[in-house]
Amino acid sequence: MERSSGVASIDDGAVTTGRAADHGWTAPAAGTRPPRGHERWWGVAAGLAVAAADTLMLAALGISFEMNGRNVTLLVAVFFGSSFALLGYLLGAMIEARRRDRRAAAVIQAQIETISAARARLVQSEKLAALGQLATAIAHEIRNPLAIIRSAAQGLGEAASADDAEAHRACSFITAEIDRLSNVIGSLLAFARPPQLLARPVQVHDLFDRALLLADEELRATGLHVRRHEAPDLPAVNADPDLVCQVLLGLLTNAIAAVPRGGEIGLEASRADGAVELAVADSGPGVAPELRERVFEPFFTTRPRGTGLGLAVARQIVEAHGGKIDVRERDGGGARFVMRLPSATSAAIAA
Repeated sequence: MERSSGVASIDDGAVTTGRAADHGWTAPAAGTRPPRGHERWWGVAAGLAVAAADTLMLAALGISFEMNGRNVTLLVAVFFGSSFALLGYLLGAMIEARRRDRRAAAVIQAQIETISAARARLVQSEKLAALGQLATAIAHEIRNPLAIIRSAAQGLGEAASADDAEAHRACSFITAEIDRLSNVIGSLLAFARPPQLLARPVQVHDLFDRALLLADEELRATGLHVRRHEAPDLPAVNADPDLVCQVLLGLLTNAIAAVPRGGEIGLEASRADGAVELAVADSGPGVAPELRERVFEPFFTTRPRGTGLGLAVARQIVEAHGGKIDVRERDGGGARFVMRLPSATSAAIAA
């Protein structure tokens, strides 16, 4: 993990920090300085201008100053000019100081947020490490007994007479529940282990074709209509095709579960600032605004029998690619999950 020193340097009109660029402010290049503030010199100019205006006004009114019989109007004008110039200089310096303080406060706030985010990532990493050990132990201790129980249930079902519907129903129930528990363990292991990427340039339409082929049986069973749109001249994405297809298939499965029979699911791809956005939209009930951030949290689910790990694993995979995933509202109602992946061109330039 790359860390910054957390030290900001502040001088006249310039504030620099190693992590400021992460928060929308670009630090100056080495050997360059941002322009200094000019308020103090504007203050001097304003003071001299006021003094000159006062002198001209007094002269126009015929007012003059004498001392020991000598005309000292010019001396008085110089005195007032220097006084006003000094006052303007001090006011300008105070304005510059306030501006520097605001910039420093913004940098400090940005650094506090960076440190908080780093601390949260560290805590999350420690949790994932502990979870990985727990998941490995669970997989080792539970998977083998589950396989034995499933095999025994299948054997009992095959040995039961054809007339014993209750025995067949019980064996089918046991088998289905064991399969569900195996899926839970698999999801837990997938979340606990950081994804190992084998990224390469891959065409978006190939990813869509593969995901739709894997979801074809469920789509046919529910009678859902799939609307597909890909922008022309779409660049390839730099991604692991297996993992991205896993994310697409999971989003399609969620959409199939959310959309009523005869509804619509959309697969969309478009350019987005050097990246490619892949979206899975559905005409279901959508995701409430207050839940759109929480749906990607581990173990958060709105389904009675859900594990809350599917979208958490999806976010982990997308972020491992250097991308981002979020959920928005679909035009006309429903949910629209969008993941942004780097294009193969931008990844090659960055390399």
